Amino acid sequence: MKKMKVMALIGLIAFIPMLMGCATSFPVGNLYTELKLPIAAESDAKALKSGTAECVSILGLVATGDASLNTAMRNGNITKISHVDWEAKNILGIIGNYKLTVYGE
Repeated sequence: MKKMKVMALIGLIAFIPMLMGCATSFPVGNLYTELKLPIAAESDAKALKSGTAECVSILGLVATGDASLNTAMRNGNITKISHVDWEAKNILGIIGNYKLTVYGE
C-alpha cells in the first residue's frame, strides 16, 4: 500500500509540469530558461548604436517594465534600426528578466 502511494506521488509530480506549459514563441525550460534570440529586421542602417529595454516577472504573478521596441530605440537614441536581439532568463518561474536590444543609427 505504501509503495502504491509513493508511485502515485511520483506520477503526479511527473505530470504537473505538463499542466503548467503553454504555447510560447520561444523554448521554455520548466526549471531554468536562459535564451538569446534574434528578431528579423531588414534595413540598410548600420549598427553604430544600441539601446535596451527590460521587464521583470516575479512568481509568474506580477510582471512590470517596458521592453518595447520604441523604448529601446529611445534609450539608444536610435532612429533607424539595423537589427534587434531578445534575451530571456527565468529561474523556476520565480523571477524572470526579459531584455530587448536594438541596434542601429
